[in-house]
Amino acid sequence: MMRAEAAGWSLRRTLLGLVLSLTVTVWCFSAVVVYLDADTESRELFDQSLAETAHLLLSLANHELSEHAGRTAPALAESNNQKHNQYLLFQVWDGQHHLIYKNSGTPETPFVTDAEGSEGFGWIRMNNQPWRSYTSWDSAHHLQIQVVEPSSHRKEISGRFAYKLLLFLLLIVPLLVAGLWWLVNRVFRSLRQVTDDVAQRMPNDLRQLPLADAPDEVQPLLHALNRLFERVTQSRDREQRFTSDAAHELRTPLAAIKANLQVIQKTHNQHDREEALAGLTASIDRATRLVGQLMTLARLEPPYDKHLPMLPQDLANLLRDELPVWQQQADKAGIRLDVSLQTGLVRMDRDSLLILFRNLMDNALRYTPAGGQVQLSCSRQGDQVCLQIADDGIGIPEEMRERVFERFFRLSDANTPGSGLGLSIVKNIADTHQASLLLQQGLHGRGLSVCVLFGAYIQQS
Repeated sequence: MMRAEAAGWSLRRTLLGLVLSLTVTVWCFSAVVVYLDADTESRELFDQSLAETAHLLLSLANHELSEHAGRTAPALAESNNQKHNQYLLFQVWDGQHHLIYKNSGTPETPFVTDAEGSEGFGWIRMNNQPWRSYTSWDSAHHLQIQVVEPSSHRKEISGRFAYKLLLFLLLIVPLLVAGLWWLVNRVFRSLRQVTDDVAQRMPNDLRQLPLADAPDEVQPLLHALNRLFERVTQSRDREQRFTSDAAHELRTPLAAIKANLQVIQKTHNQHDREEALAGLTASIDRATRLVGQLMTLARLEPPYDKHLPMLPQDLANLLRDELPVWQQQADKAGIRLDVSLQTGLVRMDRDSLLILFRNLMDNALRYTPAGGQVQLSCSRQGDQVCLQIADDGIGIPEEMRERVFERFFRLSDANTPGSGLGLSIVKNIADTHQASLLLQQGLHGRGLSVCVLFGAYIQQS
């Protein structure tokens, strides 16, 4: 059954949408600001033009009146101002409120009825729409001009400007989308290459991903993936090694079990059957011990060792709790066990340290002959706590001491049965506790001394 794909979101589409939205928003905001600024500027220019036109018409009116000696000449006034007739309306009044000049379409009533003595800009309402007005007197205060312009004319020009801004936006957005789409696709091309590379790989292909063409923002992800591939490779190699070693080591006790069973099945001699049964029991015990050690070793392998609870405890108390069992075994084997325990507080996982201690004690008693001596001590050495187990048994040659921590390694002249996993387990537990192992010569110039150095736990006051 195929697993349904989880609903996700597209980084490419999200990035494109955000950039496009931000760009359009900034553009619209800028366009509004430009439009408002241009509208303000255009109003000032319109007012300036309106005032200049009024002053020009007022000068023409004075000139016409002086030439005609008081006779009106409306036709002349109109002909001189054809360019204003489309939008502008004007009136020229004398000091007695008589209309002197006006252009066509202009009413004969004043635009500004309360303009006596006033000058400047204003707003009036005429024909149901607002008009901009300007009123001014000549220097002798004999003639007054009133000029008005419809606001629709100004709005029409502002509207055309706004239309051009909007049209430019509508034209630029498709080009902007196309450009951003091309740019985002180009940026994400390296991610697509990585995706295709990983998708086409076989399950056991854990080669490192190339970093050369990846952008800086993607390289941390690729570095993390490469570190993951490296850890998975190491874990796979450890599992393959573990499985291979376990299969190799289990072959011997299983072969012995099979051989003893065949002897039991075929022989009719009671003595031979009893010997075969004893050998069968020993082979089963050896296989059971080996499986137990393999399971212990597997529990101490990364990443499971990271989950051990490390709590500050007295190492001497842990050893005291175990002493009766080992004292009994030492007495049974005819070995003298000397004990010296001082308080030593360390951060430890109690269960795994018990395994470490039992393996070291088991090795010491196993490889020390009857009449020999084993010393167990716990002492504080500066900022460290030392657990030391020394014996005067067969020992380990100095050139072989580094190899004894390898899995299934056993000395060729060791006659005592064993799996070769004990010290490998001890090394894993020591590493988990960030402790160091020191192998030296044992008691009386022979044997072996194993010292496990832990960092002492310092209680905060």
